[in-house]
Amino acid sequence: MTASATRRRARNARSRARRAADSPVMKALARVGLTARGVMYILIGWLALLVAFGNSGQQADRSGALRAVAATRFGTVLLWLLVVGFIGLALWRLSEAAFGSPSRGGQKASARIKALGRAAIYGFIAYGTLKYALGAGAPQSTNQQSVDLTASAMKHPGGQVLVVIVGLALIAGGVYLAYEAWQRKFLGNLRTSRMRARTRRVVERLGVAGGISRGVVFTTAGIFLVVAAVKAQPGQAKGIDSALRVLATTPLGPVVLVVVAIGLIMFGLYSWCEARWLRG
Repeated sequence: MTASATRRRARNARSRARRAADSPVMKALARVGLTARGVMYILIGWLALLVAFGNSGQQADRSGALRAVAATRFGTVLLWLLVVGFIGLALWRLSEAAFGSPSRGGQKASARIKALGRAAIYGFIAYGTLKYALGAGAPQSTNQQSVDLTASAMKHPGGQVLVVIVGLALIAGGVYLAYEAWQRKFLGNLRTSRMRARTRRVVERLGVAGGISRGVVFTTAGIFLVVAAVKAQPGQAKGIDSALRVLATTPLGPVVLVVVAIGLIMFGLYSWCEARWLRG
């Protein structure tokens, strides 16, 4: 294949991806999904703040956030809106896996694999939220999920090694999330030209602080997963709630947890900004 034909194919692929991303349905799915993600992170951050200040009644994770939503006056309606949002987010990421993203590098195989992984995660979250909305059982805490999955994996040959690999992947993912936020790579997903200068500065700060906080949580959870595998003690595995609570045991006390909790709230607010100015 000639160089000109290769370039032509690349241009055609980008054009198809842009048409898919620019479709009204896909834009709506993405925006609804990002709004739902924002709600979830704001609630998790708020619950983490309560933990930092001594109120540990709720799990500071997705299960705690869903319970908090259900306890409100319009809990059922809000739960169903979250279901729709996470389904939308999963479908949007699936479209990026299938057609690529119109953003820079969105046609690369690595970008599509990443989109597919995100689609699977949001599909899992949507499924759990749907079950809870239907009354088919309260969502399991991420702590219990981590312990159960670690214990199940260790029952099989090579399971201990697999858990170490997953833990290292979480650590790498967390470090990458923090690095990506610090480098402000998230701005490539936004129509920054439509923002005022002051608005852009606010969005940048939300994205940087929020992304770094997410990275800290993922990295902490990954470290404990590796520890659980090395010690062959599944109970050492920790979900988001336990990973956050561990931050309060550092020499600085609850200060670290407060900072990370505020960062998670900021990421939730950034998610709403992304929904507003999403590049398509």
